[in-house]
Amino acid sequence: MQITITGQHLDLTEALKNHAEDKIGKLDRHFDQVIDARVVLKHAPHENPENTADVTLHASGHVFHAVSQHADMYRALDLVTEKLEGQVHSYKEKRQDRRNDNPSGLAAIVEME
Repeated sequence: MQITITGQHLDLTEALKNHAEDKIGKLDRHFDQVIDARVVLKHAPHENPENTADVTLHASGHVFHAVSQHADMYRALDLVTEKLEGQVHSYKEKRQDRRNDNPSGLAAIVEME
């Protein structure tokens, strides 16, 4: 997975880049079809909370997007990663349910009779 990290009104430190790569990279083990990730870290001192993490994941057949705000940029990255993990988990469950062998709808009623 290719991860692109950019900062708006923010100097990206190596520690911040490494934290973002570690957190977003962990999503790849939950869902191996991720092609690339774009992370935008924003600092807006006139807003409260002033730090925003915006992440977009491009996977084969689907795009995941999440935004999180917090006073601490590291915590904002943690929160956005949790949101994306939830989205990926929900997407995987939905795909699994559609391929499930258990009958549903009218087919289930017919078999029960």
